[in-house]
Amino acid sequence: MSEAPLVTIVALCHNHAPFLREALDSILAQTYPHLEVWLVDDASTDDSPAILREYAARHPSWHLHLLSENVGNCRAFNLAFRQSRGEFLIDFATDDVLLPERVGQQVAAFRQNDSTVGMVYSNAELIAEDGQLLGLHHRPDGHGGLLPSPTSGWVFAEVLRRYFISTPTMMMRRACLAQLGGYDETLAYEDFDFWVRASREWQFLYQDAVTTRKRKHPRSMSSKAYRRHDPYLASTIRVCAKALALARTPAEHAALATRLRWELRQAVRRHRHAEARELFGLLRQTTRPTLPDHALATWSRLFARNSK
Repeated sequence: MSEAPLVTIVALCHNHAPFLREALDSILAQTYPHLEVWLVDDASTDDSPAILREYAARHPSWHLHLLSENVGNCRAFNLAFRQSRGEFLIDFATDDVLLPERVGQQVAAFRQNDSTVGMVYSNAELIAEDGQLLGLHHRPDGHGGLLPSPTSGWVFAEVLRRYFISTPTMMMRRACLAQLGGYDETLAYEDFDFWVRASREWQFLYQDAVTTRKRKHPRSMSSKAYRRHDPYLASTIRVCAKALALARTPAEHAALATRLRWELRQAVRRHRHAEARELFGLLRQTTRPTLPDHALATWSRLFARNSK
């Protein structure tokens, strides 16, 4: 068998001081030895930089970037990705925790499968701010399956239709990420865009194992979505426009229509009327809107007019 591949872990930190030592210790606890570690701090204002300096001093092979201004997750990751060497990469938010077998399990999954697999993902434990176990991302449905149901193979249509991947569990093949040019730095978040663009040309593989602890807390990126002035919905609309350009079949257009209708409902419910109009415009390019679609768009337009 060929030499074990190098795996790059890009540890991204922004004000994660309460969780940072546990996250970095989980890198040190990995049973897989061939690791390249990049510590990137995105202009934290808490004690995170001091903790990162401490770990970098204790582990001289680790690379440390302390950014002087907040550039966002996508650009911060790309700065490390473009200098790294690993055949596989993990985008590791330092409020989460890697379980000890994580890297070894996922490298084995890549090596046992086709070279067209661009990303491996798995199950995750969900934990509270204090570390208390909340449950699983993919939880038993009582009938021998999991909710949300994981999918492997050519999953482009499923990625358009629904959320099912636990982002912190992903390991990406460098060739896949390089083909995409890294993350899109114009977006406020990375995962949906990566899923859409990567799954068009690469297979995804679900590994039935719990590899990661994902922390749920009020300051996490996922908790900010759909708030009144958050930038995430605008990024989602841009990714949906990319997906429309990539969709080739009636089934793929139908899957995107399902996503657009869901996003449209969220936008209307949270009074994001400008975004609702954009989503309805994309829906009209994807499929023939239904009466409920028109009703949502009309209600949003009237509400926006009356609230001026």
